[in-house]
Amino acid sequence: MRYDAANKELRVGYAPGVYDLFHIGHLNILQRARERCDYLIAGVVSDGMSLRAKRKVPVIPLAERLEIVKHIRFVDEAIVEDVPSKLDVWREHPFDVIFKGDDWRGTPKGQRLERDFAAVGVEVFYLPYTVQTSSTLLRQTLDQRVS
Repeated sequence: MRYDAANKELRVGYAPGVYDLFHIGHLNILQRARERCDYLIAGVVSDGMSLRAKRKVPVIPLAERLEIVKHIRFVDEAIVEDVPSKLDVWREHPFDVIFKGDDWRGTPKGQRLERDFAAVGVEVFYLPYTVQTSSTLLRQTLDQRVS
């Protein structure tokens, strides 16, 4: 559990993401997450974990993505997420609520996340996914312009 200077218990949130080609959807997720907790940890997914989960290597190097996210005013702490299980992250950096885009809701991976975190008392909170902007769409647009 985290406490502030007045020894008040803080609600800690965790917002994982690759945060590649940082865009308004990323900013929206971080802002909305911070509105629902007292202290926000942003987990920046490593290149290896991104390749494993999304079958893509990020365009922007990890060190740069971490630096960008670290300097977003809604983020209290930015860490590298380099383990396959969000529960492993929770064990190292305890949090009370994990934030995911609502594109995860009702999916097998979302249901697994909910089940795993329910067992340790962590809430899974879904935030609106910005469908008109994503790193995938930005990559496709850049690829078309280069071709």
